[in-house]
Amino acid sequence: MTSNSIVQKLWNYCNILRDDGLSYQDYLEQLTFLLFLKMADERQKLQKSKAPLIPPDLDWQSLERLDGEPLDRHYRRILAELGRKPGLLGTIFRKAQNKVQDPAKLKRLVTDLIGREQWTTLGVDVKGDAYEGLLEKNAADVKGGAGQYFTPRALIHAIVEVMRPQPGQLIHDPACGTGGFLLVAHEYISQHFKLDKDQKRELKEKALSGTEIVDAAARLCAMNLYLHGIGGDDSISVGDALISKGSREYDVVLTNPPFGKKSSITFISEDGEEQRETLTVFRDDFWATTSNKQLNFLQHVRSILKIGGRAAIVVPDNVLFEGGAGETIRRRLLHECDVHTLLRLPTGIFYAQGVKANVLFFDRRAASEKPWTKKLWIYDFRTNQHFTLKTNPLRREHLDDCVACYNAENRHKRKETDRFRAFDYDDLVKRDKASLDIFWLKDDSLEDAANLPAPDVIAAEIVEDLQAALDEFTLIAEDLRRA
Repeated sequence: MTSNSIVQKLWNYCNILRDDGLSYQDYLEQLTFLLFLKMADERQKLQKSKAPLIPPDLDWQSLERLDGEPLDRHYRRILAELGRKPGLLGTIFRKAQNKVQDPAKLKRLVTDLIGREQWTTLGVDVKGDAYEGLLEKNAADVKGGAGQYFTPRALIHAIVEVMRPQPGQLIHDPACGTGGFLLVAHEYISQHFKLDKDQKRELKEKALSGTEIVDAAARLCAMNLYLHGIGGDDSISVGDALISKGSREYDVVLTNPPFGKKSSITFISEDGEEQRETLTVFRDDFWATTSNKQLNFLQHVRSILKIGGRAAIVVPDNVLFEGGAGETIRRRLLHECDVHTLLRLPTGIFYAQGVKANVLFFDRRAASEKPWTKKLWIYDFRTNQHFTLKTNPLRREHLDDCVACYNAENRHKRKETDRFRAFDYDDLVKRDKASLDIFWLKDDSLEDAANLPAPDVIAAEIVEDLQAALDEFTLIAEDLRRA
């Protein structure tokens, strides 16, 4: 079977379960649980001498022979007990629940959809691409909000291509979502270098790691890596990356943190109501204290890089111009790191509509009295660029000119073009609040009503701009209260 036919087969059954109230996210999770159990069973049969990954009374065969209510009860027991296991099992099954209410439909899912295939005999590309296809369909489900965990693969490929990860390097994503950056980094190294046996093992088991705060996204990421034949037992950790620096530093960090600006925690109040509280992150290794999650992720990425380490991080526009802590962080970043490239992204490429985002590239440097940033090169891929998820989606070739201008082979031989310009450090720090929100191209859509984006995109952009303005006024009000 091809990956597309597998995706179609699995996805068609989702429409039946939708009648029972199952979301795409719920369905994909159930597929993940069952697919993992089936593949573990197949591998155990091929490697009889090895201890089973899953205890016999909780394995696929114990599930497959049941029906009706006994099947439902046993499936729930499997999910609960495997969720308490350490390592990969705990990541996959952590807080897992059976969302398939009808035992007859669960039986069909077990027997007809998962049970009929020999998944281990399918090529890694087929299994992995099929799962990626399911993840993308899930991301497109606007109601489920799963798109926030899915970075456009065309953008990821371009970023990894210019970052050029190497064998032997530690590569990390502190907000790994479904694992796109880690998968493409693995693919890049595998295709561009001739690896010996030890290098292949290191790349598979040790080189790639990620952290994800959302249980559901972490399990999808762990399964995504597993189906691609990647990852060790603890490659993906579940938790809040912003709590601490951790004990490891990395050569390369590639990440697209969640778009929400405020760090928050959910808790149950004394009267039983669920409430959210905004958190301010206090860390000794941070330059500024703020509740802005995006600014904290930027500081975190800088902190976990080795000296000489390199980063590419997707950030919203507010990180480029916000005052207060934002200004402090930008000035320190420009001074203590080589902030060499900024890619301004167009709207319409993310599943969250109206998001104005950028990719910031920088290298960490040792302490120095002189600023490490000499020039910031900005590629404007936003002005007069219009993409939509359905009719005109972003493709890798759309980023060819950006990749060529980046000139990863030798960044010191870059040349300016209409869309690619360099700005000296001295000019940057003289700007109001050291703002990096710089543009110079004429926006044709302002004069040509026929080329305006779709109304929902315009509305989302207005909301984004108003929220940014409100955040600015909030900072001013806080400063006035302290004065």
